[in-house]
Amino acid sequence: MKERLLPWAGSDGKPCYVIGDGVGYVSRVADQVESVQLGMAGRLLNHTAELLAEQEKQLTNEELHYLVRRFVESLTEIKRIAESRGARLAGAVDQPIVET
Repeated sequence: MKERLLPWAGSDGKPCYVIGDGVGYVSRVADQVESVQLGMAGRLLNHTAELLAEQEKQLTNEELHYLVRRFVESLTEIKRIAESRGARLAGAVDQPIVET
């Protein structure tokens, strides 16, 4: 049984984990949430690049503040996903290779 960092925090802001073999219901929900979070990060990145490429439009302080807040949220989610996947990869490296 392995511990997996989930892509969300508890109501107290602390990390949430699931213990299992990675194929249960909570793991599947976590995979779906990660997929949504990664997709949203990509759309945020594309949208911001488009805004910054518009030479004639000067962003207001409020717009910049909003973008920065969304980037902080997105980077927090992406960092959690990277930590979770990195920990699972490290665990996989520790496992012996079984040839069939």
